Amino acid sequence: MIKSDMVKQTVYVVDDDADVRDSLQWLLESVGLDVASFENAQAFLDSFEPGASGCILMDVRMPGLSGISAQKKLPDYQIDIPLIMISGHGSVDMAVTAMTQGARTFIEKPFNDQLLLDHVQQSLAQDLAQRDGQQKLQTVQQHYALLTKRERQVFEQVAQGLANQEIADVLGINRKTVEGHRANLMSKMAAQSLPELIQMAISLDLITGYAGQ
Repeated sequence: MIKSDMVKQTVYVVDDDADVRDSLQWLLESVGLDVASFENAQAFLDSFEPGASGCILMDVRMPGLSGISAQKKLPDYQIDIPLIMISGHGSVDMAVTAMTQGARTFIEKPFNDQLLLDHVQQSLAQDLAQRDGQQKLQTVQQHYALLTKRERQVFEQVAQGLANQEIADVLGINRKTVEGHRANLMSKMAAQSLPELIQMAISLDLITGYAGQ
């Protein structure tokens, strides 16, 4: 079971069939998961709080806004959590289309309970991993914003694999000055090593790879 002391996760069940909603809610709550169910896609979209963690179980075929149409609207509502499509008989092609649009997978009715739970747990784990990556990137971006213009220039040259003297030649300053800027930027970026600094540069799209490797 996916639990986090920091993040509350919810499984959002979206299906126009009340029996299916009740069945899914009972199954998911039986293993300790928090569930929010909705009888149509628009109600889910309107109720979702941006930044919430979890995953979505959505029927691909529903009256009004279909699962496919709702999926296309997710970015408009700042919804970026894993989506599992529920596919009934005759709607497998639609479910496959949903996967090409970014759905994690689809599950056919009638459900295999354990298979469904496995997919939900994997989706919740994926969401936590993605959230952790986003938080790390945000921290790196915040640190980068603290650098002076010259420190950023040195950072970019270091990331390209240049030695201190080479950086000094490129920037037209002396080596001691480069060493000072390098020490400062390492401290501000909270980088413990050169490889760690390189990874930060890559995450910031300063470089596409490390020329020194």
